[in-house]
Parts: sequence; C-alpha cells; structure tokens
Amino acid sequence: MIAIPKRSPPRALVTRPRAEAAALAAVLAARGIETIVEPLIEIGWRDGPLDLAGVQAVLCTSANGVRALARASGERTVPLYAVGETTAAQARSEGFAAAEGAGGDIVDLARLVGARLHPAAGRLVHIAGSAVAGDLAGELRAAGFAVERAVLYDAQPAAALTPETAAALAERSIDLALFFSPRTAAIFLRLAADAGVAGALTRVTAISISRAADAALGDLAFRGRLVAAAPTQAAVLDRINSLFAATPL
Repeated sequence: MIAIPKRSPPRALVTRPRAEAAALAAVLAARGIETIVEPLIEIGWRDGPLDLAGVQAVLCTSANGVRALARASGERTVPLYAVGETTAAQARSEGFAAAEGAGGDIVDLARLVGARLHPAAGRLVHIAGSAVAGDLAGELRAAGFAVERAVLYDAQPAAALTPETAAALAERSIDLALFFSPRTAAIFLRLAADAGVAGALTRVTAISISRAADAALGDLAFRGRLVAAAPTQAAVLDRINSLFAATPL
C-alpha cells in the first residue's frame, strides 16, 4: 500500500498538453486537489484545408486531433471514430454528431473500426500529429482498409521544466505526478534530470495511463508508481480516488 503524506490540500503535477491539462485541473479541483500545470508537449496547428470527399470515416487518436480536424474542415456529418470516450466527447462538442469512442488504445480503435465498417465502402483518414504513437494505419491496412494519415498539428516537447515546477519538486511539495503518454513520461525523465530534481521524487506518487507510459519513466525513484486499470482519463481518476480512499486526507 502506498501512503500519501498528509497535506491539505494535496498537490498534483499535470503534464498533459495545455487544453487537456486545464480541463483535468478543473476535475481535480472538484476533488480537492491542487494542481501545477506543466504541459510537456505544446500543440501547434498546421494550416490548410482538408478534403474529406468520398471518405468513409475519420479516425482520431487524441482530443487534439479532433481540434485540428475541426479547424481544417467544416464537414461535421462524416462518421468519426475516436480512440476513447474522452476524445469522442471532444468530437461531439465540436459538432461531430456521429462520433463513437473505442476502449482507449489503438488496438481497441482498430477493432471498433473493423466491426463497424467495411473496406469496400471507402477510404479512412487518420487525423494525426507530427509524432504518432502506435501504428493504427498498419493495423487497419492489414484488415484490408485504405487508410490515409493527415498530419494536422505538431506536438513539440518542452525544452525545460518551468522554474515553478522545478522548485516545487525540489522542495518536495508535490504529491502526485500524472502521465498520459509514453512520450510525455520520457520527456519528464529527461527534463527532471536536466533540472537536477530526479533525486527529489521520493514523496511523489506517479500515476500513469498505461504500462508503456510507466516504463518510459525509467528508473526514477518515486514514492510509488501506479498504472491505471485502463488507458483512459477516467481510469486515472479512479486510481487517484482509490489512493486517497486508502489514505484519507
């Protein structure tokens, strides 16, 4: 059992890109948890229209992919399949009525598309960033689908931890650190070393969205390292709830 040092209120480091981090910070605040928002990846949009004529469906593997799609095209009737329910909800908020979410990872999305669609009905477009995790196109091409990748945004890694975050880690005033992708975890591993705070994590519990994200943290010596039961934000929140239920504040 991992014990959380008692602090009122507890504080979490949120490493998601800015838009997702702000939304997550609001959810955590409702649970009585303070946040330090430290986006380790910054999103930059690419210009240019996207032609979806003749497309059977679009595939989005992140909420930023949905935002990029909404910027690039006024089409809202094309079916949209998302990696998870959070991304599907973002699509609905952008006006995509026919949006369905998979179970949270690339394999789940490929399985959902295979169950709902037929290769002969038309091509698929995967809305992606400049850095792509997994091989969704390869999974679907192996099933006979024609898949195009439309790169509509860039995901640039942060160059350094902000002074606020570096100081909070050095002072051991952060209780939780949340990691939502292997890439973000790997960036943190590098930047924590650069800032000289890799050895100051002994009161921080890391919670990762997947085993791959946890593995990308390398040998960082956190107080504890937990992995969500499923690759979704809801599962990360469940892990946080369980942790604090075991150690009342």
